[in-house]
Amino acid sequence: MSLLAFILAQAAEGRGVTVIPSHAELTTQQAADMLNVSRPHLIKLLEEGEMPFRLVGKHRRVTYEDLQEYKRRDDVRRRTAADQLAALGQELGI
Repeated sequence: MSLLAFILAQAAEGRGVTVIPSHAELTTQQAADMLNVSRPHLIKLLEEGEMPFRLVGKHRRVTYEDLQEYKRRDDVRRRTAADQLAALGQELGI
């Protein structure tokens, strides 16, 4: 199924569809909403170097591409931690 067909099918079923260019720059609030975290938490991640950002005046901007890359890395970390926890549970017979 092509991307356009997928978008049209989703829209026909009443689901919301958002198309964002990979190079789009997001505000910290938009980025936090996409990660489902608070804005202060996102800013902490930015300041700790977890994902790149740039300053526009005194406002931080994050590219959609960098946000998705962080999300992929975070998903791998979470999956690994869950696998380790499951293995430990099996070891302990829980």
